Formats: sequence, C-alpha cells, structure tokens
Amino acid sequence: MRRRILRAILLAVAVTGFALGIPLGYTALKVIGDVEQTTVTWSAQNIAVNLDDQFASGRSINLDSVSKMVPEGAYLVVTSNATGTQTLGTDPDRDHDGDVITASARIAHQGTVLLTVSAQPLRTRQIQVAGLVVLLVVLSVGTGTVVATVTARRLAEPLKHVADRARRLGAGDFRPDPNRHGVPELDQVSEALDTSADALALLVQRERELVGDVSHQLRSRLTALQLRLESLAEYPEEQETAGEAKAALEQADRLAEVLDELLAAARAARAVGAEPIDLRDELSAISSEWRDPLRAEGRTLRLRVPDGLLARATPARLREAIGVLLDNALRHGAGTVTVTARQDDSTVVVEVSDGGDGVPDELAGHIFERGVSGGGSTGVGLALARALVDADGGRLELSTARPAMFAVFLPVPKAGDVLGVNWRSESTPR
Repeated sequence: MRRRILRAILLAVAVTGFALGIPLGYTALKVIGDVEQTTVTWSAQNIAVNLDDQFASGRSINLDSVSKMVPEGAYLVVTSNATGTQTLGTDPDRDHDGDVITASARIAHQGTVLLTVSAQPLRTRQIQVAGLVVLLVVLSVGTGTVVATVTARRLAEPLKHVADRARRLGAGDFRPDPNRHGVPELDQVSEALDTSADALALLVQRERELVGDVSHQLRSRLTALQLRLESLAEYPEEQETAGEAKAALEQADRLAEVLDELLAAARAARAVGAEPIDLRDELSAISSEWRDPLRAEGRTLRLRVPDGLLARATPARLREAIGVLLDNALRHGAGTVTVTARQDDSTVVVEVSDGGDGVPDELAGHIFERGVSGGGSTGVGLALARALVDADGGRLELSTARPAMFAVFLPVPKAGDVLGVNWRSESTPR
C-alpha cells in the first residue's frame, strides 16, 4: 500500500514538474533571445539616428563618434552612396561560424547600418537559465518525493493498522481498539469495526449459549429416554416389547452419536485455524511483549513451560487471550506475574497468576460476563478472552480468586491434526 501511494504521488509530481518545466525552460530561453535581439536592434537604430544627424549638419560620417553606442565585441558596417562602406570592430562571424546576432537600420543617402554581435554570451546565459530551470524541476521533484514519502507513511500505517484490526476481528478478537489516526475516513472505519466487534461478540456469545443450552437439554432428554428403554429391554417375558425397546434404544444411541458428531463438527468449524503449536515458543513470544510494561511498573514476569509441550490452538487467538490475562494482571494485579503450562491427561493447562488481592467474592462467579469489572474498566476483556479460547475448543476458568489465577485449558493435538484425517469423536458417557 505504501509503495502504491508513493508511486502515485511521485508520478503526479514528475508529470507536473516536466509539464511545467519544459514550457518554462522554452519560454525563458525565448525571452532571453528576444531581449538580446531587441538590445542589438535598439543599438543599431540609435547609431542610425546619430549618423543621420551628421548627414543633416553637413558633416562627413565619423564612426568614432558612435563607438560608444556599439556594444562591446560588436561589428559595425555602415554603407552609404555618399561615403561608401565603413567598418568598426572585428567581424565575429569569422570566429563563431555564423552564430551571431544581427540588426540593421536605414540611414540617409540610401545607406544602411548593419550591427553584428556574437551570440556566444547569449548562449551562455541560455545554458545558465536552462540549468536553473532543471535545478528547480529537480528541487520540486525532490520536495515532492519527501512529501510523498511522509504522506505515504502517514496513510499506509493507519491503513495497515485498520487491516490488522479487521484481521483480528475475523480471527475472533472482538476487543475494541481505542487507537484513532486523525484521518476522518479511517477513524470512521475504526469506529465501524468497533461497533461490528461488539455486535459480533454479543451474537457469538448468544449463539454459544444457545448451542450449550440445546445440547444440554437434548442430552438430558436422550439420557432419560435411554434409561427407560433399557428398563423395558430387561423384561424377557415380553419378547415383542423387549425387541421394540432394543430397537428404540439403538435409535437413541445413534441419535446421541449424531448429536456428538454435530457438536464436534461445530467445534471444529469454529477452530478452523487451530493447529499444533509449541507452547514454549508461543508463550515466550507473548511474554516478551509484556515484560517491558511490567518492568516499567517495577514488576517481573516469570515463564515456566517445559520443552516440547504441544497444544492445538489458533496462534492469533491464543496470543490475544493470554494478552488479555497479562493485561488484566498488569492493570488490576500486583507483584510477580507467573505464566506456567503443563499437560494434564488429554488437556494442556496454561495458568496466569499474580500476587495481587485477587477477585472479590461477589464478582468471582460473574467475572467472565460482559460489563462486569472490579477495577473500573469496560469489563469486556475477560469475556472476549473466554470466547477466543472457546472458539478453539478450549475453555477459560478462574481457578483461584485470591490471589487471582486464570487457567486456559487447551486440547492436545491428535494424529488427525497433523495428518489431516478426520477422527470420529468419542461419545460422552450417559
């Protein structure tokens, strides 16, 4: 984007410079030539007037009397029927191969005055003026380049930031971005993205709550139905009833399997960008971004992650979710912030804790709800962090309220994550 803006501005400056520079140079050269020609013509006419005065007073032509009117280095030729031809100076035509300026004027007795001047000084001035015009064009293009570079950077950086904001929004990061760029159009886009983020976050939260409620209710009804059918199938004396009960039980089991597969497919669709990642490398990169802000507050950050620990997650979502927890520890916590990770059965647990007062008891059960905050903030960060983790098939919990410790549970990568094989999900026990 920056290169396109820079090229467009530079092209406009170059075209403008040449479009103005060429006519300006041509006009300047033409004006200088016309001025020089006018000067020589004026000198020839003055000489002719002086010589006419000499004829009128009955004197013979004396070129010494008009020598002061002859430009330096010029050649004067006076032709008259009465006096013949007289010259003054050296003919420059022999030394400059015809590159001269001439002017003539008529005098009495059918005479003429011919004044010839070398054009070399004129050519020198024209070259100087042409060089000045070229210098002005170069300076204008150079100034345009500097302005174009600054303008391109000023426009490209906000555009890059807005594009990155839109990319994070697509990745599931619904946190509002307070940054504004001073460009009304871009600021309107940023405000529209924030509004869309709030609407999408609320929509996703309602969707997940609805899916969770529907899943819970269906499982409860299926479990009750399966228990009743199992009870009917235990009466062998009623062969027909028992057979129908077993057939219905098989159908219920199949329905439970279909429900499990649909839920697994929904989770997989949400976690489409999830991939096996090395938690030590990922958490080290995340922690390095937060060490300086914590150090500025006189606090430290410790990282305890074993080598080779893998988890399945979307890097951008995990980075944003852990960033929310570290930002929460920076704003509302105290003391040393600790980030640890370990594997527990089929789950990887990432814990973020600090030495502050923790979460008040009255807020502990609602800390992940939007708008709930104990420190005067917007109360959006933790809700969005939970949504990001949940989108990758994990979950975020408050393990300990005092001091605060948040735990992120992430799935362990399976063979299908690496080989691209769709493994059938295991049904949950009834």
